[in-house]
Amino acid sequence: MILVSVQPGQEVMATITAELARLGVANGAVVSLIGGIDACVISNMPADDATKDILTAYEQPFELTGTGEIKDGKPHLHVVLGKEGDGALAGHLHEAHVRTFFVNAYVLPL
Repeated sequence: MILVSVQPGQEVMATITAELARLGVANGAVVSLIGGIDACVISNMPADDATKDILTAYEQPFELTGTGEIKDGKPHLHVVLGKEGDGALAGHLHEAHVRTFFVNAYVLPL
């Protein structure tokens, strides 16, 4: 198991991708993501066309949890984001910025 820790001032996808490359991990499972972020971009599929993505950017703090996979060195992550007022969002993570807390990714290489 590998721990990739994303710290304040770092972007989640870029940091995980760079660390996987440094460690030579081309394929694997992201068995757990946990932490807090301050801004992100996620996507979901429109109801009438599953081949497309609707990207939405958010500029607010979220609690983050998720899982995913690594294929050919690229992480593919799905997340659930908790926000003020006990609301939640979910989707495919495109980017997430850590400014206040951290995000830890637990990776099992294949």
